[in-house]
Amino acid sequence: KLREAWDFPRVTQQVGSHTGLEPWQQELPARVNLSAAPAAPPALHAKVDAAEEQLLAKVLALEKERAALSHSSHRQRQEVEKELETLLDRVAELEHGSSAYSPPDAFKISIPIRNNYMYARVRKALPELYAFTACMWLRSRAGSPGQGTPFSYSVPGQANEIVLLEAGPDPMELLVNDKVAQLPLSLKDNGWHHICISWTTRDGLWSAYQDGELRGSGENLAAWHPIKPHGILILGQEQDTLGGRFDATQAFVGDIAQFNLWDHTLTPAQVLGMANCTGPLRGNIVPWEDRLVETFGGATKAALEVCQGKAKA
Repeated sequence: KLREAWDFPRVTQQVGSHTGLEPWQQELPARVNLSAAPAAPPALHAKVDAAEEQLLAKVLALEKERAALSHSSHRQRQEVEKELETLLDRVAELEHGSSAYSPPDAFKISIPIRNNYMYARVRKALPELYAFTACMWLRSRAGSPGQGTPFSYSVPGQANEIVLLEAGPDPMELLVNDKVAQLPLSLKDNGWHHICISWTTRDGLWSAYQDGELRGSGENLAAWHPIKPHGILILGQEQDTLGGRFDATQAFVGDIAQFNLWDHTLTPAQVLGMANCTGPLRGNIVPWEDRLVETFGGATKAALEVCQGKAKA
């Protein structure tokens, strides 16, 4: 439940009994500890205060709306809950000081050595998909043949629901429902490259882009197979079972940034805009956000604005 997920301290019933306020009015101010914010320049502090006041006013309005929706449709309630959660996340960011103003996508995942224990997990459940586009910036550091696995998506009963993999001397491959298409992509120069893979269940059509250019396309890749929901999305390792049993020979070594996932195929112009850093887009299924990406085994996060200095006129 939403209230159980809040990290703010609760207000006791004893306080509420003397205030005459509604429960949501009693609880909300106690959750926002403005005194915890670090010292900041007066101008920035004033802006933060003003932003907090606006956000809290919106939170109070949404709380009232949520209470009034007790007999409304489930969908309406979900929409209000989602907006309320987003606003409360923003309040929490403001409380942690000006560092919270860093863009949510200004980081990379680094895996320095080939192993079977360093990886990142995306903390987002995927719905059933009839098409997808996955885009990311990659910088491979592999010192041996094969770039490994930039990402893999596994579901119960199918470890290879979606996998991007280059094993040994073989070409890079896209696996969908354990069916394979070879991709004419190359990351062997140890530089940053923008990669996009798109697929649709209709005729199993797929396309592969590198640095904004279409490098290959085909059909009959798991045609008419819907991508199953509620799986596990891993960056840097190939899953032989749901969420685990990694193989070091298939591990990615290097840096991953801006992994975004959409539930439709992007246009060539959209892909080119992202690669040129002139048209950034956020995945509508999985956006690249710090709070959604958790690292394990020694994989690290580091600040990175991948498009800094790369934008083309």
